[in-house]
Amino acid sequence: MTTPSDEVRFRSALDDVQAYKPGKPPVRTDGRPTYKLSSNENPYPPLPGVLEAATAAAASMNRYPDNGSVALLEALSARFGVPTEHIAVGTGSVAVLFHLLQAACEAGDEVVYAWRSFEAYPIATKLSGATPVEVPLTADARHDFKAMAAAITDRTRVVLVCTPNNPTGPAVRTNELLEFLDAVPRNVLVVVDEAYREFMRGEDLVDGVEVYRDRPNVAVLRTFSKAYGLAGFRVGFAIGHEPTVAAIRKCALPFGVSHVAQAAAVASLEAEKDLLERVETLVAERTRVVDALRGQGWDVPEAQGNFVWLSLGDDTLAFATAVDAEGVSVRPFPGDGVRVTIGEPEANDAFLAVTASWRR
Repeated sequence: MTTPSDEVRFRSALDDVQAYKPGKPPVRTDGRPTYKLSSNENPYPPLPGVLEAATAAAASMNRYPDNGSVALLEALSARFGVPTEHIAVGTGSVAVLFHLLQAACEAGDEVVYAWRSFEAYPIATKLSGATPVEVPLTADARHDFKAMAAAITDRTRVVLVCTPNNPTGPAVRTNELLEFLDAVPRNVLVVVDEAYREFMRGEDLVDGVEVYRDRPNVAVLRTFSKAYGLAGFRVGFAIGHEPTVAAIRKCALPFGVSHVAQAAAVASLEAEKDLLERVETLVAERTRVVDALRGQGWDVPEAQGNFVWLSLGDDTLAFATAVDAEGVSVRPFPGDGVRVTIGEPEANDAFLAVTASWRR
């Protein structure tokens, strides 16, 4: 007979950690088409040349990948005009975030971020040993920078700024971020999470890479999962000053980004012209969907990612069930609302048919 003292022990921090919940696929048994709009995936196939590069790289799968990701770092360095010493890569930007918080935080520290925002933030924060400090969004689903500045204490080590904000959609303006940064102590790292940067449209919207250049306490997260369509390969990166990047690299898993993923990412950067054309198509679809929703009477926040947000409160799960019954899966956040990816036109039409009937 075993007793509690005989059981394997795990960190007490895990008691308060909820496992990450990925978007679920749609379920339908009547043979009609189904559409997954729950994971903010790119609906298009790989960019020209990417599949060929990945296939060629797979021929050497018996070898370890380049642990330094030299070819990818050089390609990113050329693309963004930053030294390779200012770039760290990982298995998606979320992995880079985990490494960063592991490097920056320990028990007793605090991480400030808006809420609701990317659901991995509280997970990564708690697993680093730090305490999350969640600052409510404004009524129009935007970051409340005055409240975030007020939430910073001498225990704050990192501030996370998600732009455009996932899952609500609004993007941060340049002037509001710069004003916020002026109020943040220089020993607090501000991470600008720009997973959806390529979808943003507007002259006054912040570009984290430009901000980081003369701000030693700013780092930027980007990914190949969204606009570039490499979600299945898991490649993300951080751009920051050398001390920040060196710390991230120390915490990174050896050989984390596969040789195939590195080759696909480099090829994707080379196909940027085709990428931008696809992004424009998705942005046009986003505009169509937002206009249709508002025409139906929905109050939709600014949408700057490849998704839209519907604030449904207590009706969230009922709405998600209704959409699922029509073969469309969305991402519900119980008690708050649903996030819906912009997919191919027929997927968006199926979603809009449900939203129209819901408002009657």
